[in-house]
Amino acid sequence: METRQLKIKAAQIRMDLLSIIHRAKTGHTGGSLSNTDILTALYYEIMNIDPARPKWEKRDRFIASKGHSVESLWCILADKGFFPKEELETYSQFGTRLIGHPNNKVPGIEMNTGALGHGLPISVGMALAAKRDALSYRVFCLMGDGEQAEGSNWEAAMAGAHYKLDNLIGIIDRNRLQISGSTEEVMGLEPLEDKWTSFGWNVVPVNGNNMEELVQVFRAAPEVAGKPTLVMANTTKGKGVSFAENVPAWHHHVPSDEQLATAHAELRSVIEELQQEGQVSQS
Repeated sequence: METRQLKIKAAQIRMDLLSIIHRAKTGHTGGSLSNTDILTALYYEIMNIDPARPKWEKRDRFIASKGHSVESLWCILADKGFFPKEELETYSQFGTRLIGHPNNKVPGIEMNTGALGHGLPISVGMALAAKRDALSYRVFCLMGDGEQAEGSNWEAAMAGAHYKLDNLIGIIDRNRLQISGSTEEVMGLEPLEDKWTSFGWNVVPVNGNNMEELVQVFRAAPEVAGKPTLVMANTTKGKGVSFAENVPAWHHHVPSDEQLATAHAELRSVIEELQQEGQVSQS
């Protein structure tokens, strides 16, 4: 996809995730909005995947360690054809596969996640298996910044560097807000880039809501042979919805009918502007 098309897709995914959260009356809105650009870049431009063969041995792996922000992932997997898009209407309803965290009964989900600090250790194992089996797939692991308080991440970070897993790409959705406030007030993380560097990772800071930067960084990984990559994706929680951006209460909040209409109108405006830009460039 062209960058403009990726931006349009990200806006459409934001509209979809807001709709399923509104319908279900539950969901982690802020974090799903902040990670949408990251997931859009990965699933529509970067990762080597095949929805018709979700267990294909050579597929790239994606692990959503911050599993609570699953709504954007559900919408993308449906849009890519891993399961029927109509199934999104069952999100968080009784008996659904599409629960509030990734569920590996759904094609495209590698593992159940939700208990923070579990995704990166599993990703290290997957990346090590690829090395030992001489397979070329990469493993992408999306973590939250509040999740960095979990000690298991740092054990995994040591192991990833020790085994020189340059096929492993960790991503931190660095929106600086968690359920009970700012990350620096709850459990100070800074200097976070320096910490990951000291653990032997190649750290690449990026604007996590800038599609051009994301695609460029993911395409280039690994920049350093023999080192795992940590993409420090600086994002805005609630990105794309004016009244939700950088508002802690939207960590886990459901839009009202009026708020949903307002958010959809804002995102449609973004899509229309991008479409007009494309028409001008082609004329």
